[in-house]
Amino acid sequence: MAAGAQGGLSGPARDRALLALLVLGWAVSWPAVKVGVATVPPVWYACLRYAIASACLFGLAMARGALAPPPRSEWSFIVALAVLQMGLYSALTGAALTILPPGRASVLAYSTPVWVVPLAAWRLGERVRGRGWLGVGLGTLGVVTLAAPSLGAGNGPQLAAYAMLAGAAISWAVAIVIVRAHRFTATALVLAPWQMLLAAVLLLPGAVALEGGFPAIGPAGAASLAYVGIVATAFAYWAVVEAGRRFPASTLSMALLATPVIGTFISAQALGEPVGASLIAGALLVGCAILLAAL
Repeated sequence: MAAGAQGGLSGPARDRALLALLVLGWAVSWPAVKVGVATVPPVWYACLRYAIASACLFGLAMARGALAPPPRSEWSFIVALAVLQMGLYSALTGAALTILPPGRASVLAYSTPVWVVPLAAWRLGERVRGRGWLGVGLGTLGVVTLAAPSLGAGNGPQLAAYAMLAGAAISWAVAIVIVRAHRFTATALVLAPWQMLLAAVLLLPGAVALEGGFPAIGPAGAASLAYVGIVATAFAYWAVVEAGRRFPASTLSMALLATPVIGTFISAQALGEPVGASLIAGALLVGCAILLAAL
């Protein structure tokens, strides 16, 4: 009897469900982080997020019998991703979310593919077609459109938050270029627990120096950390690797475009985030830019 007739999902349906859960999990994470950093300082939040995620992935690797120290040749790669893709990205986005609403922040933070185009052309010698450069131009215009309401006098904190988000997107773009250039001797899922553990370890002294000792964590902060650490980090990392194996890169890129859109809608409903003309226009420009970059 077919799996579908037994109440399970067939292979393609299961793959689509995995991709939908990945997009939804990341979309919900933006308002969840916003709630979390309202009570837990942002660098501490990022540190604890990766501590929880690394524990989950170490448990998964142990259950699969795949727990092993990474090869020596992978350690420079582990350090680079722990610093850029995880530590710096999470600390900057968390700090920005203490100032900006999550929908607007997610659109800018997900502009990463736009910045990959010039970096890959410069560092990897990748050929960029005209539509790729058009995507870079539209993405830059989208960023300016998103930040436009904060360009007046007295909006220094908002502008600093936008700068943090741009820095976060660029740091993730640098990490993507490093991944493209790297020759793997171990799978991504074998390396992930060590990357997340190192990210937590590297964030710890910064959290203590900038934000003081271990913070008091109330129910809202604990719930936020549990969701973001387990679902939006550990599960999502595994899911994006699995989705990358099952879908073409262009399909995966297009599907992930839905993340900031859904996140903005959830933020508007759950947190009352206003959805104005600048947010809509900026989101459309950044979305078109990512589409062009992905193609």
